[in-house]
Amino acid sequence: MSKLEPILADIHERLAGVVIEQLGYADFIRRYDRAGMLFYLDPPYWGCETDYGQAVFDRDDFARLADQLGAIKGKFVLSINDTPGARDTFSRFNIADVELTY
Repeated sequence: MSKLEPILADIHERLAGVVIEQLGYADFIRRYDRAGMLFYLDPPYWGCETDYGQAVFDRDDFARLADQLGAIKGKFVLSINDTPGARDTFSRFNIADVELTY
């Protein structure tokens, strides 16, 4: 118990300001969008929409996400694989290629 108490106190302090939400991306963005907000978005990769389960995120969600991001007050970083479909869907935004080592 004496070893666990300091660990729990540290965890409590680090998580004191954390809010955990279980919302779809559209509702989450609507709720928290404001000037100065930075969203980090990591949807399923293009072509891998069912990796997180059926009907969780489908191909049409990419277009809906792009439309919503085009109207937000904040800014965003979107992590997605480099495919023609993804480039076309998000072409209105600045796209930066990132080299990976894996």
